[in-house]
Amino acid sequence: MRSRANQRNNKLFLPNQGHLSVSGGLFVCSLVSAVFLFLAGAGVAQDSCSSVPAAGDTIVTAVLSEPRVLVPILASDSASAEICGLIFNGLLKYDKDLELTGDLAERWEIKDSGLRIIFHLRKNVRWHDGEPFTARDVEFTYKKLTDPSVATPYSGDFLKVRSLRVLDPYTVEIVYHEVFSPGLASWTMWIMPRHLLENEDLHTTSFSLNPVGTGPYRWKAWKRQEKIELTANQDYFEGAPYLQRFYARVIPESSTAFLELQTRGIDAAALTPLQFTKQTHSDFFKTNYRTFELPGFGYTYLGYNLENPKFRDKRVRQALELAVNKEEIMRVVLLGKAEKTTGPFLPQSWAYDTTVEGERYDPGKAKELLARAGWQDSDADGILDKNGEAFEFEILTNQGNEQRIKTAEMIQKYLKDAGIRVKIKVLEWSALLTEFIQKGRFEAVLLGWALGRDPDCYDIWHSSKTRPGEFNFLRYSNPRVDQLLDEARKTFSVEERREKYHEIHRRISGDHAVIFLYASHALEIISSRFCGIRPAANGIAYNFIRWWVPLEKQRYKTIER
Repeated sequence: MRSRANQRNNKLFLPNQGHLSVSGGLFVCSLVSAVFLFLAGAGVAQDSCSSVPAAGDTIVTAVLSEPRVLVPILASDSASAEICGLIFNGLLKYDKDLELTGDLAERWEIKDSGLRIIFHLRKNVRWHDGEPFTARDVEFTYKKLTDPSVATPYSGDFLKVRSLRVLDPYTVEIVYHEVFSPGLASWTMWIMPRHLLENEDLHTTSFSLNPVGTGPYRWKAWKRQEKIELTANQDYFEGAPYLQRFYARVIPESSTAFLELQTRGIDAAALTPLQFTKQTHSDFFKTNYRTFELPGFGYTYLGYNLENPKFRDKRVRQALELAVNKEEIMRVVLLGKAEKTTGPFLPQSWAYDTTVEGERYDPGKAKELLARAGWQDSDADGILDKNGEAFEFEILTNQGNEQRIKTAEMIQKYLKDAGIRVKIKVLEWSALLTEFIQKGRFEAVLLGWALGRDPDCYDIWHSSKTRPGEFNFLRYSNPRVDQLLDEARKTFSVEERREKYHEIHRRISGDHAVIFLYASHALEIISSRFCGIRPAANGIAYNFIRWWVPLEKQRYKTIER
C-alpha cells in the first residue's frame, strides 16, 4: 500500500513523490538511502553511451499486478502508484538527493514560522486534454482530500490545514492550524483536474479507466491482466521524455518474467535474490543487461487483525514473534539481501532506534508464554487449544511475490512446531486489497509498507486512521503512541522528532502489534541499451524522463504523437 508505503518492495518506476503505499512487490524502484549499492557487473558501462541523447524507442517492463484505481488520491497500492506517478504531478517532488524541489510549483515561500506556505505555480502547464492547469485544480484536490465522503487514506495531512486560498490563478496560500512538520512534504500529493472530476463520484468515475494528468506520460491503453501502455507527453513542461512509450506487461510470476528476460521480451524487472545472485552472471546477461542493488525503502511484516480474540493478548503476539526465526528467513529466503528491522521505520532512517533489538528466536519461551495465556494441548493432537477452540489462523499474502510466499511457508512451519496450525491463502493483489484488507476480512496478513521520505507514520499507526480505505487496517491502538505521533508533527526540530519517534519505535515493538520481518534490498535488472541511468540516494527512477536509447540500438518503432 501507499502510505508514502512496498509491491515486491522493488518498483523501478515508482514515483519519487514519497507517499506511503501498501506494497505487493512490483518491478520498480523508488528506493532511497543516503548510501546505496550499485552493481554494474552484468551490463555495459554507462560511458559506452554516445554523448547526445536520442528520442524514440519503448521501455517494456514487467509488473506483478495491474492498478487497483487511477484516481490519484485513492491510489493507495504500489501498482496504482507506479502508473499515477508517470501521469500526474504534485506541487513538489524529491530530487536525486532526497531534497524537496519544485514540480507543479516553481517556487514557494514559508512564512510565520511554518504556519503559512505560499506556492507560486508554473504558468506553462496543461492537462493532457489541453486545458490549462491552475490554482483551482490545487484547491479542488485539497477539498476532495478533506471531504469525509471520499475514502482517501491521505486525508490526515490535509486536515491540518486551516485554510487554502487561491490568491490568483497561479498562486495558492495554505495556512495551518499549528506547526506541522510534514506539511511541505505532503504537497508531493498528485493534483487532479477539476474540470474533469468536480461533478464526479471519485469512487465510481470512469476517469480511473482513462486518466488525464499533467505528467510526462499520457494514458493510451489498458488491456486487463495483460498490459498498460503510456505515451510520451510531447508538451511536458520539463521537456518531452526521450523514451516515447512506457509499456507495462502484467506478469504475475517472477519465474515467467525471468524467462521473458532471457528472450529479451521485456527490458526491466525486479529479480528474486536467487535470480540476482545465481542466474544473471552468464555472458548473455552481462551483454544485454545491467543489474542494480539498492536498499529498499520499505519493510515486510506479519500483521494481525487486532480485533480478533486470538490476537488481543500481548503475550500471544510476543510468543508468535519468539517462535519465528527471522534471521533464518533472511538467510534462506532473501539469501542475505535484506536488513533486520525491529520497528516502523527503516534501519537507515534517523527515526530508527538502534537500541531496540526485538525478540530473538526462542521457541521454548514462546511455548511458556502461550501456556500462561491459557493455550495448551489438552487433547494431545499436537495443536494448542483454549476453551475447546484450536489455535489456528490463516495468513493472506499476494500472488507473484515468491519471497513472501516462502516466508509465509517458513512461518507456517515454525508455528506448527509451537502447536499452532496455520493456513496460507495467496490472492491476486487487487482482490486482496479490495475484498479482504479494506473489508477487514482477514486474521493475519503478510505484506509490506513502501515508506515515504519523511518518517511520519501517523497514517499507519494512529488509532483514528481505521476507516475503510485508510491504512491502519490492523486496528492498532495505543494512546501514548497516538500522543507521540501528534506531538512529532508539531515540531520542526529533528532532535525532538527523533526522541519521539524512538519512543514510538520502542512502544510499537513492545506491543508486538506485528512481526517486523525484514527490509529487503531492491534487486533490479534493466536492458543495457538504456542510457542516462544515474543511481543516487533517490534510487534510479528519479530521472526516468531522461533515460534514452542510442538510435542504432532502438528496438521499437517511434509511435505517433
